[in-house]
Amino acid sequence: MQYGSRITAVGHHQPARVLTNEDLAGMVDTSDEWIRSRVGIRSRRIAGPDEPVDELAGHAAAKALAAAGLTPADVDLVVVATSTAIDRSPNTAARVAARLGVPGPAALDVNVVCAGFTHALATADHAVRAGSSSRALVIGADKMSEVVDWTDRSTCVLVGDGAGAAVVEASAPGEEAGIGPVLWGSVPEMGNAVRIEGTPPRFAQEGQSVYRWATTRLPAVARRACERSGLEPADLAAVVLHQANLRIIEPLAAKIGAVNAVVARDVVESGNTSAASIPLALSKLVERGEITTGDPVLLFGFGGNLSYAGQVVRCP
Repeated sequence: MQYGSRITAVGHHQPARVLTNEDLAGMVDTSDEWIRSRVGIRSRRIAGPDEPVDELAGHAAAKALAAAGLTPADVDLVVVATSTAIDRSPNTAARVAARLGVPGPAALDVNVVCAGFTHALATADHAVRAGSSSRALVIGADKMSEVVDWTDRSTCVLVGDGAGAAVVEASAPGEEAGIGPVLWGSVPEMGNAVRIEGTPPRFAQEGQSVYRWATTRLPAVARRACERSGLEPADLAAVVLHQANLRIIEPLAAKIGAVNAVVARDVVESGNTSAASIPLALSKLVERGEITTGDPVLLFGFGGNLSYAGQVVRCP
């Protein structure tokens, strides 16, 4: 039986095409000033029609495996958090496994929209702790550009595409667990505040309701996630929140009380990439050396379904 798990490597991938606020101003009635003042975003990456979600996910996963010094044959579980995969079967995890050449893994998708990655990470952690997996690939990937109405300035300015991935392995004997206990939940009666529905599916949200919920209800929840790991918010080296909107991220981070932490602000360059946003931002912090091995980092996803999930992890 395993007694804990840890993240041993991370990786990320974004499409090449950059869509700036100035570009958007030529498409809808908006401006760089309007977008920056309301959501803090300067640019976002947009995937082409020949770049499906599983391709984005596969690139991020391959980078995480390379960073861990592993091959696809070393993996026995693939968990993909996504809410924008168009096809229902094969699921995205199976397609990623096929792209990478992972032999015979358990392969499952998790759809908790913006809180998807932290739910998927908890799922993999539980599988490793229970002994049903020895090494997992956990991926958050979304192609929000495919489900947004590009004539609606209230939503099209928010979104971007991308993927982030983590390798999760069993902790060494006697080693402290590198993934803390998850704190997760939802507000089902408010689930319609964030939606991707219809035919074709379209993203919509009640922005003010989400803002109030995130900035008033979630700080206490995030602090409880720290408590479950035996840490105070002041102990955190970094806080990686779902990259929804800079006007949500900054007050939420301040109310958590992580006064010594680096706060991820990847939303400025990448927009809201839904389930990809947390692993994408985490991977960039690691890549830039803003956090180092062993540092405690709070990951906290929230949004779609009005769900949330958070855990403290140790930086790989």
